[in-house]
Amino acid sequence: MALALTSAPAVEPVSLAQAKAHLRVDEDAEDNLISALMTSARSWVERQYGLALITQGWSFYLDRVPEGGAVALPLAPLQTVEAVTLHAEDGGATELEAGDYAYDAVSKPARLVFKSVSGGAPLRRLNGIEIAYRCGFGDGAHDVPAPIRQALLLLVAHWYERREPVPAGGEPPEVPAMVAGLLAPYRQVRL
Repeated sequence: MALALTSAPAVEPVSLAQAKAHLRVDEDAEDNLISALMTSARSWVERQYGLALITQGWSFYLDRVPEGGAVALPLAPLQTVEAVTLHAEDGGATELEAGDYAYDAVSKPARLVFKSVSGGAPLRRLNGIEIAYRCGFGDGAHDVPAPIRQALLLLVAHWYERREPVPAGGEPPEVPAMVAGLLAPYRQVRL
Protein backbone atom coordinates (compact mmCIF):
# COMPACT_ATOMS: atom_id res chain seq x y z
CA MET A 1 0.00 0.00 0.00
CA ALA A 2 1.23 3.44 -0.91
CA LEU A 3 -0.19 6.91 -0.49
CA ALA A 4 0.70 9.83 -2.79
CA LEU A 5 -0.31 13.48 -2.54
CA THR A 6 -1.78 14.66 -5.85
CA SER A 7 -2.95 18.16 -4.87
CA ALA A 8 -1.67 20.02 -1.84
CA PRO A 9 -3.82 22.24 0.38
CA ALA A 10 -4.26 25.73 -1.06
CA VAL A 11 -4.00 27.52 2.32
CA GLU A 12 -2.83 26.82 5.84
CA PRO A 13 -5.46 26.41 8.59
CA VAL A 14 -3.82 29.26 10.53
CA SER A 15 -2.69 32.50 8.87
CA LEU A 16 0.65 34.14 9.44
CA ALA A 17 -1.14 37.10 11.07
CA GLN A 18 -2.95 34.75 13.50
CA ALA A 19 0.27 32.95 14.39
CA LYS A 20 2.16 36.22 14.94
CA ALA A 21 -0.65 37.57 17.14
CA HIS A 22 -0.59 34.35 19.18
CA LEU A 23 3.20 34.58 19.53
CA ARG A 24 3.03 38.34 20.25
CA VAL A 25 5.49 39.05 17.44
CA ASP A 26 5.12 42.49 15.84
CA GLU A 27 8.08 42.68 13.46
CA ASP A 28 8.47 40.83 10.16
CA ALA A 29 12.01 39.51 10.67
CA GLU A 30 10.85 36.00 11.59
CA ASP A 31 7.95 35.62 9.14
CA ASN A 32 9.73 32.87 7.19
CA LEU A 33 10.43 30.90 10.37
CA ILE A 34 6.86 31.27 11.63
CA SER A 35 5.45 30.26 8.22
CA ALA A 36 7.69 27.18 8.19
CA LEU A 37 6.58 26.29 11.72
CA MET A 38 2.92 26.60 10.67
CA THR A 39 3.42 24.25 7.72
CA SER A 40 5.38 21.82 9.90
CA ALA A 41 2.69 21.88 12.60
CA ARG A 42 -0.05 21.15 10.04
CA SER A 43 1.99 18.33 8.51
CA TRP A 44 2.74 16.85 11.94
CA VAL A 45 -0.93 16.91 12.99
CA GLU A 46 -2.04 15.39 9.69
CA ARG A 47 0.55 12.59 9.91
CA GLN A 48 0.01 11.79 13.58
CA TYR A 49 -3.79 11.85 13.45
CA GLY A 50 -4.52 10.55 9.94
CA LEU A 51 -6.19 13.81 8.94
CA ALA A 52 -6.25 16.18 6.01
CA LEU A 53 -7.09 19.60 7.44
CA ILE A 54 -7.62 21.61 4.24
CA THR A 55 -8.97 19.97 1.05
CA GLN A 56 -6.28 17.90 -0.67
CA GLY A 57 -6.11 15.19 -3.31
CA TRP A 58 -4.52 11.79 -2.68
CA SER A 59 -4.03 8.51 -4.51
CA PHE A 60 -4.05 5.35 -2.43
CA TYR A 61 -2.48 2.32 -4.13
CA LEU A 62 -3.19 -1.35 -3.40
CA ASP A 63 -1.66 -4.50 -4.85
CA ARG A 64 -5.02 -6.28 -5.02
CA VAL A 65 -8.60 -6.09 -3.78
CA PRO A 66 -8.61 -7.16 -0.12
CA GLU A 67 -10.62 -10.17 0.95
CA GLY A 68 -14.16 -9.01 1.57
CA GLY A 69 -13.67 -6.14 -0.88
CA ALA A 70 -13.51 -3.32 1.73
CA VAL A 71 -10.64 -0.82 1.86
CA ALA A 72 -10.10 1.57 4.77
CA LEU A 73 -8.93 4.91 3.38
CA PRO A 74 -6.00 6.26 5.40
CA LEU A 75 -6.91 9.97 5.63
CA ALA A 76 -10.02 11.67 6.98
CA PRO A 77 -12.39 13.32 6.56
CA LEU A 78 -13.29 11.88 3.16
CA GLN A 79 -15.01 14.29 0.79
CA THR A 80 -15.31 12.17 -2.36
CA VAL A 81 -13.77 9.31 -4.30
CA GLU A 82 -12.86 10.72 -7.69
CA ALA A 83 -11.75 7.56 -9.51
CA VAL A 84 -10.74 3.94 -9.04
CA THR A 85 -8.26 2.79 -11.66
CA LEU A 86 -6.95 -0.71 -12.38
CA HIS A 87 -3.40 -0.76 -13.74
CA ALA A 88 -2.62 -3.79 -15.92
CA GLU A 89 0.71 -5.60 -16.21
CA ASP A 90 0.97 -4.49 -19.83
CA GLY A 91 0.87 -0.81 -18.81
CA GLY A 92 -2.78 -0.21 -19.66
CA ALA A 93 -5.23 1.33 -17.23
CA THR A 94 -8.99 0.93 -16.80
CA GLU A 95 -11.12 3.29 -14.73
CA LEU A 96 -13.94 1.50 -12.92
CA GLU A 97 -17.50 2.70 -13.34
CA ALA A 98 -18.98 4.39 -10.27
CA GLY A 99 -21.41 1.46 -9.94
CA ASP A 100 -18.50 -0.97 -9.41
CA TYR A 101 -17.76 0.45 -5.95
CA ALA A 102 -19.36 2.41 -3.13
CA TYR A 103 -17.78 4.58 -0.49
CA ASP A 104 -18.75 5.48 3.04
CA ALA A 105 -17.51 8.89 4.18
CA VAL A 106 -19.31 8.67 7.54
CA SER A 107 -17.42 5.69 8.97
CA LYS A 108 -14.14 6.23 10.79
CA PRO A 109 -12.00 5.39 8.99
CA ALA A 110 -13.84 6.07 5.74
CA ARG A 111 -14.00 3.08 3.45
CA LEU A 112 -14.47 2.04 -0.12
CA VAL A 113 -16.19 -1.26 -0.93
CA PHE A 114 -15.72 -2.94 -4.29
CA LYS A 115 -19.00 -4.27 -5.69
CA SER A 116 -17.26 -5.90 -8.61
CA VAL A 117 -13.92 -5.80 -10.34
CA SER A 118 -14.26 -7.02 -13.89
CA GLY A 119 -11.66 -9.41 -15.28
CA GLY A 120 -9.67 -8.17 -18.24
CA ALA A 121 -5.90 -7.97 -18.19
CA PRO A 122 -4.13 -9.12 -15.02
CA LEU A 123 -3.20 -6.32 -12.63
CA ARG A 124 0.41 -5.32 -12.20
CA ARG A 125 1.88 -7.00 -9.13
CA LEU A 126 2.65 -3.77 -7.28
CA ASN A 127 0.17 -0.92 -6.89
CA GLY A 128 -2.29 -2.42 -9.38
CA ILE A 129 -5.26 -0.53 -7.93
CA GLU A 130 -5.34 3.26 -7.54
CA ILE A 131 -8.05 5.01 -5.52
CA ALA A 132 -8.01 8.77 -6.17
CA TYR A 133 -9.87 10.76 -3.54
CA ARG A 134 -10.29 14.20 -1.96
CA CYS A 135 -10.28 14.71 1.75
CA GLY A 136 -10.20 17.53 4.26
CA PHE A 137 -12.56 19.58 6.40
CA GLY A 138 -13.02 22.11 3.58
CA ASP A 139 -11.30 24.60 1.30
CA GLY A 140 -10.78 27.39 3.83
CA ALA A 141 -9.16 27.80 7.22
CA HIS A 142 -12.59 28.51 8.77
CA ASP A 143 -13.67 24.95 7.82
CA VAL A 144 -11.09 23.40 10.16
CA PRO A 145 -12.54 22.84 13.65
CA ALA A 146 -11.50 25.51 16.17
CA PRO A 147 -9.83 23.02 18.58
CA ILE A 148 -7.49 21.88 15.79
CA ARG A 149 -6.62 25.48 14.86
CA GLN A 150 -5.92 26.24 18.53
CA ALA A 151 -3.72 23.13 18.81
CA LEU A 152 -1.76 24.31 15.76
CA LEU A 153 -1.17 27.72 17.36
CA LEU A 154 0.01 26.07 20.58
CA LEU A 155 2.31 23.73 18.68
CA VAL A 156 3.80 26.62 16.68
CA ALA A 157 4.39 28.52 19.93
CA HIS A 158 6.00 25.45 21.52
CA TRP A 159 8.40 25.01 18.62
CA TYR A 160 9.07 28.76 18.35
CA GLU A 161 10.20 28.86 21.98
CA ARG A 162 12.18 25.59 21.79
CA ARG A 163 14.44 25.74 18.77
CA GLU A 164 17.13 23.35 19.95
CA PRO A 165 17.61 20.13 17.99
CA VAL A 166 17.15 16.72 19.54
CA PRO A 167 20.48 15.63 21.00
CA ALA A 168 22.12 12.56 19.44
CA GLY A 169 20.64 9.48 21.05
CA GLY A 170 18.11 11.63 22.89
CA GLU A 171 14.36 11.52 22.85
CA PRO A 172 12.45 14.11 20.84
CA PRO A 173 10.64 16.59 23.07
CA GLU A 174 7.07 15.62 23.86
CA VAL A 175 4.16 17.54 22.47
CA PRO A 176 2.49 19.63 25.18
CA ALA A 177 -0.41 17.83 26.88
CA MET A 178 -2.77 20.66 25.96
CA VAL A 179 -2.08 20.09 22.24
CA ALA A 180 -2.67 16.35 22.59
CA GLY A 181 -5.87 17.02 24.54
CA LEU A 182 -7.28 19.35 21.90
CA LEU A 183 -6.50 16.82 19.17
CA ALA A 184 -7.67 13.67 21.02
CA PRO A 185 -11.24 13.68 19.61
CA TYR A 186 -9.83 13.63 16.08
CA ARG A 187 -7.55 10.58 16.49
CA GLN A 188 -8.32 7.79 14.05
CA VAL A 189 -8.88 4.45 15.72
CA ARG A 190 -6.84 1.74 13.99
CA LEU A 191 -7.58 -1.92 14.52
